[in-house]
Parts: sequence; C-alpha cells; structure tokens
Amino acid sequence: MTGSGKTFTAANIIQNLDRPTLIMSHNKTLAAQLYSEFKQFFPNNAVEYFVSYFDYYQPEAYIPRSDTYIEKDSSINEEIERLRLSTTSSLLTRRDVIVVSSVSCIYGLASPEDFLQMVLTLKKGERITREEVLKRIVEMLYERNEIEFARGKFRVRGDVLEIFPAQNEEEAVRVEFFGDEIDRMSLFDPLTGKSRGDLTHLTLFPAKQFVTPKEKMQVAMRSIRDEMVERVAYFEANGKYLEAQRLKMRTEYDLEMMQEMGYCNGIENYSRHLTGREAGSRPYTLMDFLPEDTLLIVDESHATLPQVGGMYAGDRARKMTLVEYGFRLPSALDNRPLNFGEFMQMTGQGLYVSATPAEMELRNSFVSNDGFKAAAELANSLPMPPIKANAAHEELDTVTPGSPLIVEQIIRPTGLLDPRIMVRPLKGQIDETIELCRQRVEIGERILITTLTKRTAEDLTDYLKDIGLKVRYLHSDIDTIERVEILRSLRAGEFDILVGINLLREGLDLPEVSLVCVLDADKEGFLRSRTSLIQTAGRAARHVNGEVVLFADKITGSIRDLLDVTEDRRRRQMEHNRQHGITPHSVKRPVQESLRVILEGEDSESARVQEQPLDIATLIRELEAEMKEASRKLEYERAALLRDQIMELKGGGAITSSMTNRPKPKAGKAKKGRKR
Repeated sequence: MTGSGKTFTAANIIQNLDRPTLIMSHNKTLAAQLYSEFKQFFPNNAVEYFVSYFDYYQPEAYIPRSDTYIEKDSSINEEIERLRLSTTSSLLTRRDVIVVSSVSCIYGLASPEDFLQMVLTLKKGERITREEVLKRIVEMLYERNEIEFARGKFRVRGDVLEIFPAQNEEEAVRVEFFGDEIDRMSLFDPLTGKSRGDLTHLTLFPAKQFVTPKEKMQVAMRSIRDEMVERVAYFEANGKYLEAQRLKMRTEYDLEMMQEMGYCNGIENYSRHLTGREAGSRPYTLMDFLPEDTLLIVDESHATLPQVGGMYAGDRARKMTLVEYGFRLPSALDNRPLNFGEFMQMTGQGLYVSATPAEMELRNSFVSNDGFKAAAELANSLPMPPIKANAAHEELDTVTPGSPLIVEQIIRPTGLLDPRIMVRPLKGQIDETIELCRQRVEIGERILITTLTKRTAEDLTDYLKDIGLKVRYLHSDIDTIERVEILRSLRAGEFDILVGINLLREGLDLPEVSLVCVLDADKEGFLRSRTSLIQTAGRAARHVNGEVVLFADKITGSIRDLLDVTEDRRRRQMEHNRQHGITPHSVKRPVQESLRVILEGEDSESARVQEQPLDIATLIRELEAEMKEASRKLEYERAALLRDQIMELKGGGAITSSMTNRPKPKAGKAKKGRKR
C-alpha cells in the first residue's frame, strides 16, 4: 500500500545485505526523489543517479509514405551526464555503491573492459612526458579549451597541465611537470584557482561513456567499411540505387570523421563494430558494470517492468525502416536496449516493490532453497510493523522453499488511514474544484489536480492563476531537473496547487498534500484504470486530513475497486491503531534538496563575488561567455540581462548586488523554443 514505508524497508535490506544495489524506477522524477532519500539514508556510500541525459530527444527516423527523413536532435543535460559518469566510475572503484536508475540502465554503453582500458592513472614522481599525457587524455575525449575551462576539458600552460575531470562537480586537477617527470599534482578550485590540497596519485576516467581504444577503433573502421561494401552491393543488385548511394555517402563521411576526430554523430549506431560483438548479440549496458552479487530493487514494479519490456520492440521497428531505406547499416539494429529476456538473465536476487503489483511480479516472485532462509530471517528482522507472506500464511517461517515469497506491508507506521474517497458529479467539476482548493489553501495545505491531457492541464492552470490561486502544472514536456524543482516548490509552499496528468502517481512523496481532485474520473482507460486511481489516491495518504474527490457520473469498475480497497485498508489500519493505542499524525519531513547541484553552484559563485574583489576584465569575459551560451540555447531574456551587466561593467559601473546575482538558466526554455 502507499505510504507504508517501503523505501525505508528497502534501505534496511540494503544495509543488512551489504551488497552493491541497483534501484530501478520508471520515471526520472521518482528516481530523483529516491536518489535524494537514499543519499540521506547512506551518507557515506556512493549513492549514484543514472537516467537519460537528454532534456529533449528526437530520435532519427524515416517515414516512407511521405518520404520524410527526421534527423536526430537532442539537448543534453550536462549535470546528468556528469552524474552518469560518476556512476560508472564508482562501480569500477568501489563496492558500497547504490545506483538509482531509470530504464536507461538497459541501453547501450561502452564495454567495461574498454572503459577500464582507457582509464589513466598518474603518480607523483612518475616518469612520463607531458606530450604522452596529452595524447592519452585526447584519446579519452577530453577537449582542449584555454578560455572556457569546464568539465571534460583541459588547458596547458608551459609545464602545467590543468584537467577538469568529467565526473567531478567542483574540483579540477593541476599536474606540474619537471622535465619528463610529474613533480606535483593538486586539486584546485577552477573558478578561483585556489589549491585545495596535494595528490600523490590520480585516476582519470574518460570524458564520455562511449569510448574505444585506438587499436579497436581501427579494426572497427575496417569492419564497418566491409559491411558497407556488402550492403551497397545488395542494394545495387536489387535495383535500389538511391538507397545504395545514400548509404555509401553517409557511411564514408562517418568513417572520415572517426579517422580524423575519433568520433562522429550517431557513433552509437556502430557500437557492435566498436565493441567487437557478434551480430545479434546484446549490447553492453550499465548492468555489465555491476558486480555479479548486485541486488536489484524494482520500485513501482507494476509500471517499471512493463516499461523495460516495451523498449526493445519500439526501437527495432524504427531502425528497421532506416536500414531498409539505406539510412543505416544493418549493424545499427544491434545498438538497442536489452529485451526483457536478456534483462531477466542479467539480474540475480531481486525485490519488486509496488502498492499495486501486477501479474508478472506475482508470477515471478519465487525464492530458491539457498536464498529462502536468509530472505525470511532478513524480512522478519526489519524494524517495521507486522508483515505476512502470501495471504495464506501468518509468518514467513511457515512458507516452504519454492513457493512465492510475497510480503504484504499493509500497516502504516504513522497510523495514517487511507484517504477518504468522495464521488461528485461531473457537472460543475471546475467550480467545485476551485471551492475545495480555496478551503485547503486557507489552512495551509496543498492540492493535486489530475486531468486527462496536457492542454487541459495548461489551460486549467492559466484559469486558476487568473482567479488568484497559486498554481503550476507538471507534465512530460518539462525537463527532469525542473520537474524536481516544481515538486520542491510545492512542498516549500511557494505555490499551493499542482496540476498534472500521469506524473502525479507512483512514489511521489508529498506529505503536505491533503487533497487530490481527479477530473473526469469515469473516463475508463489507462489514466483512470484501477492501478492509476489507487496510485493517484495514495498521494493524499501522508496527511491526516487526506481526501480524494472523484468527479464522475457513473461508478466504473476501477472506481469500485478503489472504493473497496480503500475501505478494507482503512478498516485494517483502524483496528491496528485501536489495538496499539496509535493516534494518526501527518508525515513530517524536511524539504529535500535533490538535484539542485547546478543552482547551488551558481549561488556559491555569487557568494564568492560578494566576498572578494573581482578582476573586472575576468568577470566581463565570464559574462560574455555565458551570454553567448544563453543565446545559443535560445535563452534570449537571460542573454539580454547578461548583456546589460557587461555594458554596465564596461562603462565603469560599480559591481552592485544585482550584478552578483547573475541570472540563472531556466530549464526547459531552450527545448521549448526549439520545438516550436
């Protein structure tokens, strides 16, 4: 059930087993929340965040009917890319790793062997020339940039080499040579240049996750050319001369780029050649970086597992068209996500977590003889309320090995009951919702409203704003970090009402929310199914005044199931509270910082500006670089503010507080501009 402390239970299991753990979630927002929670549970572990680094992604595609080719277009979130690199680095160097991931973990990466082969280790006093080190870091895809020193870049000043490791957040490395020997290595602040301590050794990981040793690259290029010749001959033999010419031109251009630059756009489509795999074999993924004894925890498994199962077929259908019409070589089909069978084969012991488990979890929840006793003892030792396995058994030790091990955690430690469910007619649902919202806002509580479409969510948000309510909307067009910030702002009281569609469901932990309004609740379908309604209602289960209002003219099967399940759970919780003298109280939890890394970095930069005098010329150069970057991303308002600050500085104006509070990038602006 929702709000019963499943995350805390999972944390205790991880602590007791003391093994590397992969926690999978079906969306980035929930993954970010889990990442923040596990960072608090395990402050000394390497808790990592691994999700897709695309804020906006348009895959390459071809539509034969209209002869339309859609080129790949994407916007990469650099902070998430850093977190992904940090994940692979931690897995190769530590055991105490907890990875919180979306289904990105089943998509292709470089092989762990290639990644390890590209790692550079330097020691103080080691005999190695500056030129050798430069050659190695260029092969690791670090870029030289003497002006804009950022992650994944390096600069050279005489015998001093400065590198900003791709997985680091705030610290760069300075390597000083004396002849052909490393004389000194140190960490330093890339903004101020101030040293933060000396190093005796340095392990430098590649700047990109898809890297290939030079020797392998040469072999791969020959293999790609052989496949191209064979495929072009096939097209010509079948009279498809346009496809043959198209494929030859594109592949030869990509090969030339790989020869000269070490990479090309869409290089992942040649991953089978680059990693030396057989045709049809599965790709290397994050799961290849995990130790064999890794524990898998699938959060909200009823949604996550179907998502894993659906990735392969959709990807293959799109690429088959590209291959058939000469846009890609057949080997591009091997740049794919794992299929469900491969995923299951690569996972060992696992825990499926869900308030609404589906048939797949129930069918696969079996425990072996070897793992049974330990699993039973572990579950019984958890500091949680009474639990039971398989409704037919009262205690875990009565379950025989080989039977399903399904633990029901059906009592909330807070004593909270499931929210009250009210069904109201569709007529006047907007006016009724407004009145309910006003009542909750007056007593300082928060509200969630779910609609059926993005357009409805946006229009309803505008309408509620016009009548004076503090409201925002949340849907899939909003990028990852901004989604997390919106949820934080709701909890912090910066606004009172959040309107959404399908993101206001599984796992969102919003203790301040006391009311959930479900518009058009009787429109039976995916968004108003039994699972969706139970999960959505659970968002109000962390508040003592929790209430769910369903606007419907008829009681559908899904609504009836919600009413029955809620009534049963309320009865069981009330009985437990009566027996143990528990008075229900709302969950209280501080607002989590989550993924505010970027904004915190900018705030600390502003603080440094205020604390110490700046060289005006240096500040102008920094502002000009930021202005150009903002303009490139179509963030014209921010670029204009930066331009005004530059003009004021050049005019001899004082560095005022408004200047030190430099405009922050607003996530999602560039993406929306591009799409329009």
